[in-house]
Amino acid sequence: MITKRIIPCLDVRDGKVVKGVNFEKLKEVASPVELAKFYSDSGADELVFYDITASAEGRKLFTDVLKEAARSVFIPLTVGGGIRETSDFERVLACGADKVSVNSGAIANPDLISEAAKKYGDQCVVISADIKRVKGRFHVFAKGGREDTGMEAVSWIQRCVGEGAGEVVVNSMDTDGVKNGFDLELLKAVCEAVDVPVIASGGAGKAEDFIKLFRELPKVDAGLAASVFHFGEIAIPDLKRKLRDSGVNVRL
Repeated sequence: MITKRIIPCLDVRDGKVVKGVNFEKLKEVASPVELAKFYSDSGADELVFYDITASAEGRKLFTDVLKEAARSVFIPLTVGGGIRETSDFERVLACGADKVSVNSGAIANPDLISEAAKKYGDQCVVISADIKRVKGRFHVFAKGGREDTGMEAVSWIQRCVGEGAGEVVVNSMDTDGVKNGFDLELLKAVCEAVDVPVIASGGAGKAEDFIKLFRELPKVDAGLAASVFHFGEIAIPDLKRKLRDSGVNVRL
């Protein structure tokens, strides 16, 4: 049985971890380096770092914070934000990342995924899709959720996987920070469309939300969350024990 992963997400702006609701009203939380080490020590399976304003500001992703965090943890790191060309993959991997997440860069240059997959391997390339319902359709958003591309999300994800993306992070903007549970409708549609690992992001409010996620959608490989971990509403060791007691296979 495949082990389900629990992944804290660190959204970084100006060197600090921030969190908001529906991608808005961002508040500072803590140092990304301190949080990364805390989560690594607490039993997180992986960490995701997003430089959430790099694409919108047209700059390259932070590297000093990433290097320091990578030195302090011993679990896989996925890093994204401002990834626009294969040289950005090279730079981030050299700083200690294990996987590189791309969203706006792939929208602007669809060949980026295939180029990176050929150079670094499918397992290194993660498509992170920011998705929101617009008039009953799932739309892909770019630049940290600021720009509606008008593209239908599931077919876009299928295309990215076909180009070589080895993993998908599904960020539901509708449920982000709301804490009423994951976007099961959206996740089900993505799971049925692709055969690579799918990570659910957006909406976790309590341990039962993770239990429901993995029970109802067994094809989902991991649950990703931010504020419930950052503010101590869910402790990762407690969450994993509850998942195990509910029959979900996790690494303790």
